[in-house]
Amino acid sequence: MQRPFPAAFLALSVIIVAPSYGQNANSSPAPKSAPTPAVDTSHSAPESPTIPANAPHMSKQTRFEIIRDFETQLVYSRAEFPMGSKGLKLKDGIATPNGQELQQLITLWGPSIKPGDPAHISFVRIKDNYIHFDLNGGAVHRKKWYEHIEVGGANGASVPLSRDQSTDNPHGSYLDVYFDKYVPEMSPAQLRALLYPVLDFNARNKEEAYLDTVPPKVKEAIKAHRVLVGMNTEMVVHAKGKAPKKVREKDGDAEYEEWIYGEAPADVDFVRIVGDEVVRIETMKVGGEKIVRTEKEVILAKPDQETEAKKQEQDRPANAPSLRRPGEDPENVPKPADGVNPMPPTTPPDMPSPPHDPGPGEMVGRG
Repeated sequence: MQRPFPAAFLALSVIIVAPSYGQNANSSPAPKSAPTPAVDTSHSAPESPTIPANAPHMSKQTRFEIIRDFETQLVYSRAEFPMGSKGLKLKDGIATPNGQELQQLITLWGPSIKPGDPAHISFVRIKDNYIHFDLNGGAVHRKKWYEHIEVGGANGASVPLSRDQSTDNPHGSYLDVYFDKYVPEMSPAQLRALLYPVLDFNARNKEEAYLDTVPPKVKEAIKAHRVLVGMNTEMVVHAKGKAPKKVREKDGDAEYEEWIYGEAPADVDFVRIVGDEVVRIETMKVGGEKIVRTEKEVILAKPDQETEAKKQEQDRPANAPSLRRPGEDPENVPKPADGVNPMPPTTPPDMPSPPHDPGPGEMVGRG
């Protein structure tokens, strides 16, 4: 025989179910949630406590921690490193060489690491007043232990086991971080903040690291895959990718290159590049409309030769050695209109006149 449910339990069930049923019948559907805005992946310089001016010398334990923390790390470059044996030096947040001097090295040797390129910290050495970082193996290849082994051959000549004897590393460079007197005590986070003008430890990919090195207007254009007049070729590649077609032509005495993006019946962009700068953008629409832009939309900072020359003149010491002879005027002294300076008057030396025989006039006068 089945036991009946208690009356109190049945009454409680009716009370609970009835309100919930009424609520489901009369309620409207839940509104759709608003779309989540896109998260800006850009980031600013890492914040860390500043290094006090009276900080003690870096301890031996901290040196080991810095080396273990930074070696084998993958970072992204925020500056351009020249190829060759000359890397970058960083002091007080300013990297040298820079400006015109850096451009000359890049033109002469080419770049080894560009802004946004990944770089692998392969070696860390802490000296008296600076910290040395080798990037991508350093500017010079470090030989392995077995590459130093040589085997004696015929006639007593030694033959190295390693056939590759080249030491140049075209994809490597180095960075030296200098301090005033000595390397102070600091944490790895503080050292990352010091390296931020040159190396980015927080970027997740190459594109994000490169976008942090360009002006805001260029950054927005690259995100929208648009090309602006005044961009350089690297910005165009980041915005539109490598051009499927390139045409080199000549307009009078000026040579230019036309980068063509797209094919009919879609829109086609003709990007004209002179040197390393975009000077003209022509867009052919599907309907036959032609849009031409030649006015500069972005102005990139370029090293000023006059400013660099003035800076070098100011940095020159006042007592610099000279090859001018005594009495010669310096080059910055104004000269006459004919361009010839008169010889300075010379004072004749006080020397007694040599003895001589009296002439006829003196003899007549005496007589």
